[in-house]
Amino acid sequence: MSDSEDLFDRTPTSGDYSAKDIEVLEGLEPVRKHPGMYVGGTDERAFHHLAAEILDNAMDEAVAGHANRIEVELAADGRLTIRDNGRGIPVDPHPKFKDKSALEVILTTLHSGGKFSGKVYATSGGLHGVGSSVVNALSEEMVIEVARDRQVWQQTYVRGKPTTKLLPLGTVQNRRGTTITFKPDPEIFGTALHFRPGRLYRMARSKAYLFRGVEIRWSCAPELIPVGDTTPASDALRFPGGLADFLAASIDGTPTTTPTPFVGQARLPGSNSGEVEWAVAWPIDGDPFIHTYCNTVPTPLGGTHEAGLRSALARALKGFGELTNNKRASQITAEDIIGGATALLSLFIPDPQFQGQTKEKLTSPEATRLVEAAIKDRFEHWLTSDPAAGTALLEYAIARAEERLKKRADKETSRKTATRKLRLPGKLTDCARDSAQGTEIFLVEGDSAGGSAKQARDRATQAVLPLRGKILNVASAAAGKLEANQELSDLVLALGCGAGSRFREGDLRYERVIIMTDADVDGAHIASLLMTFFWREMPGIIRSGHLYLALPPLFRITQGAKSVYAMDDEDKERRIKRDFKPGAKVEISRFKGLGEMPAAQLRETTMDVKKRVLLRVTVLEGEEVDTTGMVDRLMGKKAETRFAFIQENAGRATDLDI
Repeated sequence: MSDSEDLFDRTPTSGDYSAKDIEVLEGLEPVRKHPGMYVGGTDERAFHHLAAEILDNAMDEAVAGHANRIEVELAADGRLTIRDNGRGIPVDPHPKFKDKSALEVILTTLHSGGKFSGKVYATSGGLHGVGSSVVNALSEEMVIEVARDRQVWQQTYVRGKPTTKLLPLGTVQNRRGTTITFKPDPEIFGTALHFRPGRLYRMARSKAYLFRGVEIRWSCAPELIPVGDTTPASDALRFPGGLADFLAASIDGTPTTTPTPFVGQARLPGSNSGEVEWAVAWPIDGDPFIHTYCNTVPTPLGGTHEAGLRSALARALKGFGELTNNKRASQITAEDIIGGATALLSLFIPDPQFQGQTKEKLTSPEATRLVEAAIKDRFEHWLTSDPAAGTALLEYAIARAEERLKKRADKETSRKTATRKLRLPGKLTDCARDSAQGTEIFLVEGDSAGGSAKQARDRATQAVLPLRGKILNVASAAAGKLEANQELSDLVLALGCGAGSRFREGDLRYERVIIMTDADVDGAHIASLLMTFFWREMPGIIRSGHLYLALPPLFRITQGAKSVYAMDDEDKERRIKRDFKPGAKVEISRFKGLGEMPAAQLRETTMDVKKRVLLRVTVLEGEEVDTTGMVDRLMGKKAETRFAFIQENAGRATDLDI
């Protein structure tokens, strides 16, 4: 969120503006000043993204055919070591920087590396030339060893700057490759974050699934593994079956619509180096998912390769329907066939284009066509080779299509009916737009905050539902008490998608559900109760990225005509020092709650889509079991588990609102 902090500044400062005011950040300074631009923030996900960057580089060596073993070792002091037996980073002087080795150039210069031209790596996950240097910049210390040409070299860095020269350590006979040991910098990420063994293990395991030619050896200091965690202290990960093994482990014997999954791999049409692999099953029960990858890099937001898979499956199944004279097949869409599937897709292409440095989405336009061409014919053959299975899958997709069409026909009636039921004093104030696309509902605490929000909203796209105080804690309440609770019943009716076993994501009446509570302890408690409700009763809203937290400011700082907003006490002190002259008298207003905030200020700071900042509530891939356990521990019926958590973590608390 650091990159968005200036969104609250509204009044320009006075004074001269000249060349001396222009800052030039050199070397790795931009990374340390704005880490969010390079790793997506300073939270746990960004913290672990550092490990992914180094592991991706090792995987690139393996995919290129130069390594077959990678070691991932987490030490007791929190240092992570990743070692491969590849070619080793070049250590000879760089032709453009003759006083530096190529290794030092790579680790201290943004946009440097051997993956731009395609001459060294036909396909690779690292393409921007910033991965290793960014990790170096954001590490408290990094030690790198290179075994190359029977010689071992070592160099040490602290916060991105070399503290030693490239030192020769001696000769070796049977060793080659690169070893990188690093520890993320607490000055950037704080002292509370640490590498989580389970998360690193799952990351290493997924990489091994994605490339059959590599063995990843995992080891972790046993004392770092939490009690009850099944993460092994050591393991050798090698999966000759590739994504087929990955899918089998994921569905774990769950009954499926077809006797066997649709799995395979193929070269891309007209490509000497491109390749695609897939594994798709249709479980009768269980949670569907689509996990996609490009050059072994996870793409959780999908992209053009996923679009190719969807199109291939839909077109082939509709063709099978025409072949079997099933006229109902014409109504099938890609979502009907893939929406309930468990699917894995891995693409290898030269020079892929990603959205952002964290590579969460593939945007290469040609990937859609190439993936569709490679998979469509093979899916058609798979369907016709087992007509009984093909027919079962066709009927499955047709049933989903008919359900979708029925929902569409009932959509408008359902919206009007739900709105009429909820149009009560102090309850839902709906938006004018009929469709869910582009709309959002704000869940606010109390009628006072609801009144301000109603005045501040965009009537066309923003709805407001006030809730009275702290809602029921569903993690510790009986089912009958949940059904009898009026506040939660109103919330379920307003959203229109049902709850529990009756939840239907397609019926959700809004694109975004935004929890907007006061910026204090009570507001945080209400937000946690609401998130617990959604995780227990409507987890699909979280999985699909519909749930958000609004970030209202806590302070307004004014001097004359200039006003800025601050999120908390620390932000307040920083803004006073940064935005006002030393010693200048400023007026500080603390918002007691959203109900005390004028509608114009609430709109400007928290509800205007062009200026506000939202936090999306997500559960990371593979973390659902951990999340459910943590919710039970902190919000469940057993008070002793909460007390134990407080005792274990009290020492970490640094910002108390007492």
